[in-house]
Amino acid sequence: MSVFKIHKEFKPAGDQPKAISELVAGLNKGLRFQTLLGVTGSGKTFTVANVIEKIGKPTLVIAHNKTLAAQLAQEYREFFPDNAVHYFVSYYDFYQPEAYLPVTDTYIEKEAMINEEIERLRHASTQALLTRKDVIIVASVSCIYGLGNPEEYEKVNLKIEKGRPPAGGSRVNFIRELIGIHYSRTNSDIKSGTFRALGNVIEIMPVSERVIYRIEIETRLHGQEGKIKSIKKIDAVSHAIISEPRIFFLFPAKHFITADTATKRALLSIKAELEERLTELRKNGKLLEAERLKRRTSYDLALIREVGYTNGIENYSRHFSGKSPGEPPFTLLDYFPKKSDGSPNFLTIIDESHVTIPQIGGMYAGDKSRKDVLIEHGFRLPSARDNRPLKFGEFEERVGQVIFTSATPSKYEKEKGEKIVEQVIRPTGLVDPEVSVRPIQPKAKYKGQVYDFINEAQVAIEKRGRVIATTLTKKMAEDLSEFLKDKGIKARYLHSEIKTIERIEILTSFRRGEFDCLVGVNLLREGLDLPEVTLIGILDADKEGFLRSDTSLIQIIGRAARNVEGRVILYADSITGSIERAVDETARRRTLQTVYNEAHGITPQTIIKKIKDITDTFEREHYQAVNLLLETDEKLFAKSPRKLIKGKKKEMEEAVRVLDFETAAILRDEITVLEGRLKKKLK
Repeated sequence: MSVFKIHKEFKPAGDQPKAISELVAGLNKGLRFQTLLGVTGSGKTFTVANVIEKIGKPTLVIAHNKTLAAQLAQEYREFFPDNAVHYFVSYYDFYQPEAYLPVTDTYIEKEAMINEEIERLRHASTQALLTRKDVIIVASVSCIYGLGNPEEYEKVNLKIEKGRPPAGGSRVNFIRELIGIHYSRTNSDIKSGTFRALGNVIEIMPVSERVIYRIEIETRLHGQEGKIKSIKKIDAVSHAIISEPRIFFLFPAKHFITADTATKRALLSIKAELEERLTELRKNGKLLEAERLKRRTSYDLALIREVGYTNGIENYSRHFSGKSPGEPPFTLLDYFPKKSDGSPNFLTIIDESHVTIPQIGGMYAGDKSRKDVLIEHGFRLPSARDNRPLKFGEFEERVGQVIFTSATPSKYEKEKGEKIVEQVIRPTGLVDPEVSVRPIQPKAKYKGQVYDFINEAQVAIEKRGRVIATTLTKKMAEDLSEFLKDKGIKARYLHSEIKTIERIEILTSFRRGEFDCLVGVNLLREGLDLPEVTLIGILDADKEGFLRSDTSLIQIIGRAARNVEGRVILYADSITGSIERAVDETARRRTLQTVYNEAHGITPQTIIKKIKDITDTFEREHYQAVNLLLETDEKLFAKSPRKLIKGKKKEMEEAVRVLDFETAAILRDEITVLEGRLKKKLK
């Protein structure tokens, strides 16, 4: 019997039952890589949830940014309320990596703002993996970056049990044990990762929970300390007693745990590498770099020796872990279970794989390039290179069985996948739009692509539809927008130079009918959901390249699949391979859906959505994702509200720059709430 149980009233429909069955069969046969090719609106997440339930293995779901990861985590929590669904992303709300610019001789010091709530969620993730089998972790690419040794992390957890002596045998030794696993003592308000000792009562707030454990140690005659008398789990806000557990395990407050012997060994190893590197630099005549490295590293060594920590200590991680040069670091993947032969024993889902896979693949190269400059100019030892994300090959070795999910799988998924499972049928009955191809250049009575698009747009607008035109450049988008206005069509353009809030407002106004034609460049994002659109004109469709590849064309065509009147015109003087593949694939999907609708008596209906925001695809999930972000940012807001809001605006602008409106809308709504709270705070 599976350890997972889905709680949903509706059952799989459309292509979902077949997709679930095929994916499960592939996993049971031991296939390493499978692809779920699911069109937008076909319910890929629900399909994957059913696969997880049937397979019953711990699962890692990787999304390509932390906001989408939050939204996915919320969806999986709804599917699996009785199981452990956790969220694992970078705990930096703001992160400026250490760097050096040789051209201007500018050193940029590392600057980071750690979110304590996200750090708590990260600890909750790793602890769940080490203590439970029914675990789903939804993560960003942070999962391929260095994390502490899971064996050390698990080994030093404290078992606290009623009726037995405390760890260390006495109150004093118990306090020493807590400090040894990085808990801080406080005499004021207790917070995550701290403890308070009052007589024979010790109160602890684990780094992974928002509760306090009150441990009372009995006192015997002549002041001798005895066993643990009681354990109470208390609400941190109301101080109400939640329960009185007999036993609980307390894990370290930090992922990087190092024994004293390992620290001593690391100091010697760092010093030896320093001497070797200094000799090399001096031999090559780099005296300035040698002096710089000597001062920086000697200062770091002194701090580590005296206080056990220095800013940038992660750059010495290879020395502390005892790994060999070039050996991959420990990551979240190492916390997942393994088979007896050491191979991974968990399921990995790579969401929107056509975006996520390139992101994972590019992490190592970017990190190495930055580190090489720092090392060359004497800011870091060569071992700093080993504080890195996994290489793509190392990632593949550590993830076991994988399911890619995408509406438009890339070449990698197609070549790697041992099975491609299609989920083309939408339970709603909506079909892909009709696609036609027309010339670009004028000929006889035909006036060319622009005038033809104007005529078709006017017909669509008269029927109260909205229209989209896509161009190849920003300048073309601006010029076409002005030309359409001159011809009496209310039009606006959309591209990356428009400010964040204005971009979002443009799309909302478009849906409301305040203007009728949207002219854009790279309108590819899956989250761009505009059900009012009945016509899309793709200008210069035969200009091969990223914007006119078969993948891009299929995604653009899909924007018209939310309306029963939806149709797409490709303007091209020659039929490229990309056009041929996109048209054939759209026709194939349209035929399959139409046959399904006829067989099941389904009449497709245009999706009707409230025009409150640009991304209403899953309105409930949207606001739950916003609430989750507000919850995780609560403590950081209390400490530095302006800095947090500034960081969130930067994230939103980056999301909008790549037309990731789904993420931008979530961040926009969070910023609105945060700014409202700040105004109240200042009154």
